[in-house]
Amino acid sequence: MAIRLEDKKAIVAEVNEAASGALSVVLANYRGVTAGDMTSLRKQAREQQVYLRVVRNTLAKRAVEGTEFECIREVLVGPTIFAFSMEDPGAAARLLKDFAKEKEAFEIKALAVGGELMGAEQIDRLATLPTRDQALAMLAGVIQAPITKLARTFNEFPSKITRAVAAVRDQKQDAA
Repeated sequence: MAIRLEDKKAIVAEVNEAASGALSVVLANYRGVTAGDMTSLRKQAREQQVYLRVVRNTLAKRAVEGTEFECIREVLVGPTIFAFSMEDPGAAARLLKDFAKEKEAFEIKALAVGGELMGAEQIDRLATLPTRDQALAMLAGVIQAPITKLARTFNEFPSKITRAVAAVRDQKQDAA
């Protein structure tokens, strides 16, 4: 079915807006995946703040112009689904990686972060990035570690004195 020019412009503008605000993008070949499976993938994507869209390659090439994802133009061949991570750079990678494990027909083509195009074999690099909450928890642990160690050191000093006094007391009792 032919798409009107106004509709094409709207699609390009929508995808360009998503690409401009995205942290990363993952591209996948969805050929052979059922409509029901795609619906469940879209539902999961909405829950994880991942913008998921199937766009014609010619429109996608125009949509990524002027964004840091211009590097994906060379891999736009065949049916492609785009997954833009809007808040967490690894969200789209985790989502599509898990979906690809379940559906053999679904294959990841490439991914891009910060203007750098990576192959599908690099999906783990992006999927293993911690979420924002996990990163904040790790940062809090790093900040808290020296303070905790200092508190233990200060707490250990009175304990050592108490043990030394108890040892002297026991020694004097044994001698008496």
